[in-house]
Amino acid sequence: MDGTKRINIKHGLSVAIVLKQDQQSGLLTDGIVRDILTKSPNHPHGIKVRLMSGEVGRVKEIH
Repeated sequence: MDGTKRINIKHGLSVAIVLKQDQQSGLLTDGIVRDILTKSPNHPHGIKVRLMSGEVGRVKEIH
């Protein structure tokens, strides 16, 4: 599935995000979606979400 489309992201979904400080390295952080922060239907760099852990980043992979 595509992490750039908001319709593919649901609460409770297991995803891999890139945190702001990891954008240069591309390091991914796994977690479960708590909140969807991007309001637009799509975003070229990935939909911004908050994980259950409180971390915020853009979705790069959907598990």
